[in-house]
Amino acid sequence: MIPGFPDPHLSQIRPVRVRTPEGCEECLALGTPWVHLRLCLSCGHVGCCDASPMRHARAHASALHPIVRSLEPGEEWRWCYPHEAFV
Repeated sequence: MIPGFPDPHLSQIRPVRVRTPEGCEECLALGTPWVHLRLCLSCGHVGCCDASPMRHARAHASALHPIVRSLEPGEEWRWCYPHEAFV
């Protein structure tokens, strides 16, 4: 990314509904634990963070689903997986 220019993936952000507010969608189905939760800002998928054993948020990320925000209480940050940067 070039400093001073907005991340081009910001255009992929959509109004979303949290699909599984109770936890990571895949971990709930598999019965596996997670550490922190991330919300896909393109579709509402809830995945677990990179500190979690399964890293489902990163696995879900793609060209059409690149940006997540933290679902942790009090956290407002967003992350772009392709650029590995806060946005």
